[in-house]
Amino acid sequence: MPTVEPMPPPKHALRVPPAKPPRRQARASVEYPESDGKPMSETPIHWHATVDFASPLVRRYAARPDAYVGSDMLMYYEEGNTEKAVSPDVFVAFGPSREPLRRTWLVWEEGKAADFILEVTSRSTRRRDDEFKADLYERLGVAEYWQFDPTEDYLHPTLKGRRLGPEGAYEPIGLERRDGGLVGWSAALALELRPDGEVLRLFDPELGDYLPNLAESEARRHTANAERDEANAERDVVQAKLAKAQARLNAAEARIAELERRLAKGE
Repeated sequence: MPTVEPMPPPKHALRVPPAKPPRRQARASVEYPESDGKPMSETPIHWHATVDFASPLVRRYAARPDAYVGSDMLMYYEEGNTEKAVSPDVFVAFGPSREPLRRTWLVWEEGKAADFILEVTSRSTRRRDDEFKADLYERLGVAEYWQFDPTEDYLHPTLKGRRLGPEGAYEPIGLERRDGGLVGWSAALALELRPDGEVLRLFDPELGDYLPNLAESEARRHTANAERDEANAERDVVQAKLAKAQARLNAAEARIAELERRLAKGE
């Protein structure tokens, strides 16, 4: 009896389904700390210099929806890496929305680092400010980087500015002596930067005046409130006098009406 050979399996049964590509795991959510545990400023002098410079900028751009002013905020510049962060003393970014207020600044989400950065510098931060931050801000495309030394620890003069040139590298910003002091022009802000002792003032050449700092704004607010209260008091006095005059007028008109009534009756 002839041997029966087994039938070969159909060709489709020999096909091995292609291996599925490995499932791409979603990147774990990264929490970016809001503080690096370091003090905000070297000394109270540096803190006041920072606040006095930042507060006028906050008020200047309060009505501009595409301008963000930040101060002592951690700025992360490499997504997923919580070690890649810097904390500018003051920065201004044009383009990102002013609202909402951020807890941290994530460069890849905002679309940029900043257009203007000021570091209130000191001898202890000199190397980091002059070397590391200057190189970093240049690579991040920050249009202007300024340093101000309120205690004259090492900067002479106390103000130093850099601006991105055509090749994308920082070039020094020239300073001049004018109006009895040092003047630096910020093209990013369209304002003059003028050191005044331990603070750095902002001068608007179009208005011909300084932007009011925190103390000046408070003084103006108190003055405005006092003038308003005085005007309200004067208005109350005038209204009281008018009320009395109206009452006399009403009484006189009533007497006249009564006399006319009596005359009409022949009394």
